[in-house]
Amino acid sequence: MNMTKEKTSPAKPRKSVLFKPINIASLPISNRFVRSATHDFMADESGFVTDRQVALFDQLARGEVGLIITGHSFVDPRGKASLFQTAAHNDRFIAGLQRITETVHRTSSRIFLQIAHAGRQTKEKFAGGIPLAPSAVHEPVFKLTPHPMSTAEIRSVIQAFIAAARRAREARFDGIQLHLAHGYLLSSFLSPYTNRRRDAWGGSLENRLRITTEIIAGIRDLAGSGYPLTVKLNTTDLLPSGLEIEEAIQAAVLLEKAGVHAIEVSGGMSEAGKTSIWKGPFKEHEEGYFVENAARVKSAVSIPVMGLGGFRSFEIMERAVREGKADLISLSRPLIREPDLVLRYRTGLAQKSECISCNRCFNPRGIDCGDLKRKKIPTHKDR
Repeated sequence: MNMTKEKTSPAKPRKSVLFKPINIASLPISNRFVRSATHDFMADESGFVTDRQVALFDQLARGEVGLIITGHSFVDPRGKASLFQTAAHNDRFIAGLQRITETVHRTSSRIFLQIAHAGRQTKEKFAGGIPLAPSAVHEPVFKLTPHPMSTAEIRSVIQAFIAAARRAREARFDGIQLHLAHGYLLSSFLSPYTNRRRDAWGGSLENRLRITTEIIAGIRDLAGSGYPLTVKLNTTDLLPSGLEIEEAIQAAVLLEKAGVHAIEVSGGMSEAGKTSIWKGPFKEHEEGYFVENAARVKSAVSIPVMGLGGFRSFEIMERAVREGKADLISLSRPLIREPDLVLRYRTGLAQKSECISCNRCFNPRGIDCGDLKRKKIPTHKDR
């Protein structure tokens, strides 16, 4: 994951909509590229930030990514998803988190902390007990039946999210992203497949979204209406009886009314067999596999929408923004392989990411491009 040492002469920004600035709330973002939240497996065993993480975010910032979103940070010990996940559930983690923001803020990049609760998609050994969920719907991937949450437990989780948002602000993050996707807790409340409650937290769309809107209201009370607050939203669970795009659009409208400043459009959950990281390689017409959903969400809201899903080609990304299907483009795996990709796009050194979407980068010992290591494929540094 070393930055390229190629010397590039000073160049005017490539004439492209992808290099036009955009605001999220009142926060200026220098270009339309977003590093989508990616679990990096680089925190220590307790969830403290490490030197490896600081170096990772330094690379992304020096690579000119306009907005960097961290991997999901757990807001409560019972919401921990995996080993080496960053923690945000106690004030003692603030100092480490601030090391990341101080590094990023030496550049023009902005950085948001993604905060999350694993819900039913974890193991008892990580969560310290039976995982929590809106309903006792068996999870076949993790092979468990979760504990259906009481109202008191729901209220406790709401406060945990609000407290984590306060810590993010104190650590000087430019904004927050709530993880409302991929089957994690907030997503599982939203989904009719995993939320089968008949009380104030289930049934209607408004009730299934209530835990999230109450978190948003609490963050607004804490940080004010101007502090950038975004969500990563499932627009399909890719499961029978799960959330589908029509209802997700309605949810997006409600989220904007609640005070959300931008929406990142995604889909899938663990038991669907597909999340947001579909294996490739992709042909050009297959790139941006969630961008049509992003376009439909964008047509219903007035806030910026981030599109994602296997984008690799500069031309395809540019077209998605130019045609009004998305306002920003989110990338994950390409920036694991080439953290300086945005810089190389800007200076004309790249037209397409070298990422082949093999998913070998998701290494529990720390994300890296496994394809480069194992196959010794030549990169731009070798040419």
